[in-house]
Amino acid sequence: MEYKGFTVDDNKIDEYCEKLDCSIIDACELILEEMGKIETPKEIVENAKDMEKKANGGKRRYEKSDKPRKATSKERKVDETKGKLLMEVKAVIEKLGAVNISVKTETELHFTYDGAEYTFKLTKHRPPKK
Repeated sequence: MEYKGFTVDDNKIDEYCEKLDCSIIDACELILEEMGKIETPKEIVENAKDMEKKANGGKRRYEKSDKPRKATSKERKVDETKGKLLMEVKAVIEKLGAVNISVKTETELHFTYDGAEYTFKLTKHRPPKK
């Protein structure tokens, strides 16, 4: 096909039209730009990129980076009040006859009572916003 004084391969035009779901003129513009014959207006290039995203289902491709991740050294805050409350609850549960009592940090208490396993979870709520 002849377009703007340049010969463009018909098979390549068909391939671009099908792949990018664009018009024959847009496909010719893109092909000639790739060949370095003309400069394509930004609108056509952006439209073609949008069409390509739609053709791929709009999904992004995430690839693993070659760079190693930085190690974070963030210390966890320990809530002393929650720890004290949980120890008091542990003492009460022991008096009731619970066995296999284990504490996960200062938040959870796992125990067995009458053959069934239980978890006691302590949550501290934030004050309401004003």
